[in-house]
Amino acid sequence: MDDRVLGALILIISIVGIVIYFWLVFFTPWAMLTIQVSAFLAVAAMLLILAWIGYTMATTPPPVPIEDLDIDTEEFNFDWEQESEESAEVEEKSEEDTE
Repeated sequence: MDDRVLGALILIISIVGIVIYFWLVFFTPWAMLTIQVSAFLAVAAMLLILAWIGYTMATTPPPVPIEDLDIDTEEFNFDWEQESEESAEVEEKSEEDTE
């Protein structure tokens, strides 16, 4: 489905939902029930998100401290001076080749 079509569909559904909610709150005898259900769903959604965050934090093992990692840092050292000298030599060679 094209993104523009999906966006238009979401827009239309949202506007229809607003109109239905407005009608339920202001023009039906179920106004109080509609507000109660809406408030309950909003609070329940927030609390479910908090519960999910808490569960994730409680069940995820803590990260390994960087000091405890067994990595040979000498292997990752980079000599910037040597690299710049090598790149200068390559540039000189390429200039000589083009002349």
